[in-house]
Parts: sequence; structure tokens; C-alpha cells
Amino acid sequence: MGFLSNFRKDLQTEKRKKAAQINGKNLKELLKKFKEERDRIEKETGVRPQIDDTTQMFMQKILNVWIEAGKEIDEEKFWQEVDYNRQFSHPVEYYEILR
Repeated sequence: MGFLSNFRKDLQTEKRKKAAQINGKNLKELLKKFKEERDRIEKETGVRPQIDDTTQMFMQKILNVWIEAGKEIDEEKFWQEVDYNRQFSHPVEYYEILR
């Protein structure tokens, strides 16, 4: 009986990990599209557009997920990086507070 319950837990854990990886890939693609669109607009107009409210809320949600996952994120560094030009060109570890 214990073997089956452990097997189920392991299976559920693997499913969660796989879903997290898929979500992470989708997230990275979406953020890349945001950045490319802002780059295109900047090239055409010469002015970097501000991040709209929807995108900013999306980024805040990402930040909250990282914090909930136990990462100590330097929020000032995070917002400085994503706001102006790089917008998530670094891995999560880049934004973590080093101690």
C-alpha cells in the first residue's frame, strides 16, 4: 500500500515539474515578444514606449511567484532591468539577492 502512495506522489511531483517547465518556456516566449515589440516601436519612433499596465501587472505576478517560490529577489534591480531595455534577458538567479 505504501509503495502505491509513494508512486502516486512521485507521479504528481513529476507532472508538476513538467507543467512548470512548460509554463516557464511559454512565459519566456511571451516576454521575448513583449521585448521585441518594444524594440520595434523604439526603432520606428526613436522613443522607448512605457510598459503598459497589463504587462506591468504580468511582470508583478512573475515577481510574486518567484518570491513565493522562496527566492529572495532584489526588486529594485528587477524593475530597473525589465523596465528599460533588457526585459527578462537574465535568468531568475540574476535578480536574486546575494548574501
